[in-house]
Amino acid sequence: MKHLFAIILFFVGFQTSDVKKESAFQDGEWFKFEMSYSGFFKAGNATLSVNEKKLNGKPVYHVVGKGWTTGAIKLFFKVKDRYESYFDKETGAPYKFIRKIDEGGHTKDIEINFDHNNKVAEVNNKKHKETKNITTEQDVQDMVSMYYYLRNNINAESLKVGDEIKTTMFFDEENYGFKLKYLGKETIEVDVNGTDVKVKTLKFRPYVMAGRVFKEEESLTLWVSADKNKIPLKIKADLAVGSLRADLIEFKGLKHSFKIEF
Repeated sequence: MKHLFAIILFFVGFQTSDVKKESAFQDGEWFKFEMSYSGFFKAGNATLSVNEKKLNGKPVYHVVGKGWTTGAIKLFFKVKDRYESYFDKETGAPYKFIRKIDEGGHTKDIEINFDHNNKVAEVNNKKHKETKNITTEQDVQDMVSMYYYLRNNINAESLKVGDEIKTTMFFDEENYGFKLKYLGKETIEVDVNGTDVKVKTLKFRPYVMAGRVFKEEESLTLWVSADKNKIPLKIKADLAVGSLRADLIEFKGLKHSFKIEF
């Protein structure tokens, strides 16, 4: 269960476009997700919030993601995670990423500062009091900024069923290739803000590494709203043991109207 919150953030990537589009989010946006294990047990919650700030004189979005276990699972495996990203308001390029987690006693406290001119990430491992400079890829994103950057650059009109989307992300001390397959459009029922509604979505299948956590390479499925917000509504994961599901249950501060089907 130590990957509860990472699943929410890591697997929400979208098709990018060279055409600059209207921003999909704004200051004050907030999401809350509920996670359940094997379809029966409530496993935890996660939130994402967006705020406008300045970092070293530059206007940025500051996103804070929190994840924690709840209910009976919390009694034998406690998770308390916090992720933060500071990224440029115009370009979406990340300047700072913070990961502070406690997952069943497994802890990390990492701060990453990005130098995009020199393609270097300064990784400060506060737990072990170590600092490393690691070469990054072109147009690198961190785990959180990637989601918001791609939300702004989605090109749903050009997607065809079976298309594979690839991008790169820097996480902890490594550059990661990320790939997902577009499965088409689907209307699903969701319960958000206490109301059952039908929503038109874009359906994706991210590729993951089969093994200790995931049952196979195509173990994940996610549904994203097909409106201008491009928000994750549901994620399903087949794990090596059991399954995990995350559902968006509350939101506020959306920049665009949330479209529902009647």
